[in-house]
Amino acid sequence: MRLAETKRFQQGRVLVVAFEGWNDAGEAATNAVRMVRDALPLEPVLDVDPELYMDYQFNRPTVGVDEHGDKQLTWPGATMYGPRPAAPLRGVAPEAEQEPSPRIERDNLYVLLGVEPSRTWRGFVAEVLDAALVADVEGIVMLGAMLADVPHTRPISTFASSEDADVRAELDLERSSYEGPVGILSVLADAAAKVGIPTVSIWASVPHYVHNAPSPKATLALIERLEAVLDVEVPRGDLGDEAEAWESGIDQLAGEDEDMAAYIEQLEKARDTVDSPEASGEAIAREFERYLRRGEGPGRGEQPPPWRPGD
Repeated sequence: MRLAETKRFQQGRVLVVAFEGWNDAGEAATNAVRMVRDALPLEPVLDVDPELYMDYQFNRPTVGVDEHGDKQLTWPGATMYGPRPAAPLRGVAPEAEQEPSPRIERDNLYVLLGVEPSRTWRGFVAEVLDAALVADVEGIVMLGAMLADVPHTRPISTFASSEDADVRAELDLERSSYEGPVGILSVLADAAAKVGIPTVSIWASVPHYVHNAPSPKATLALIERLEAVLDVEVPRGDLGDEAEAWESGIDQLAGEDEDMAAYIEQLEKARDTVDSPEASGEAIAREFERYLRRGEGPGRGEQPPPWRPGD
């Protein structure tokens, strides 16, 4: 592969992906990709039919009230977004005044957001890749988050990998050595490689004892790693303040629970022991493998049991 071709993640058309569910501890991955979507002038280019891929007993539709006060159902599904045409269509008013500010300074990013499908994964992935090939997507970046035995008081670990040797060399990534059960992200990566689209996977570790709450600190860590891969700046908004408030809130809970505080201290000592530039990548890879083997990911509408004093 020529050097120019390995720059596809910084310069070419790239699809950024995250799914709710098993791949999305603390909602970190989907919130990160949602921030990317909201900072770009995008429009839907593919709405996957949920009737084909979703099991509504596990991913139920939700009901809410719209801006007019009417009840409205929202069905679980997946949507791919692409760059909006530079010129508005005839008869459609320009929406420049509605664009987010600041914005990501790049006009060739695509986004896929949705719920991990419950069935027919190969058909789902084929539909997504057909749309990606039509859009001439040159690379795919997939974000995920896992529950792990890590302390909330330390920087959130991220692990970026690729199965493409040239991409690994260009972006200084690792190759995952994991073997075992996988989610939809791995299925998408495998199918993408077979049609010639290289992929990068970025995973963050979320403290398992706070799995019920969104984790803005993990979202921030994913954003920072994504920025390095894509060579872009993603507007943070209040994310930094939210991450600090998240950490402070857990500190307060731990201050009221001696067992929880002692457990967090154990995690801190373990993290400090292995947290070096040489060991960090291997450590999170081992944690990822242990996490998957335990089957602790939030999948099919279920959550792992919360931490309890004495665990």
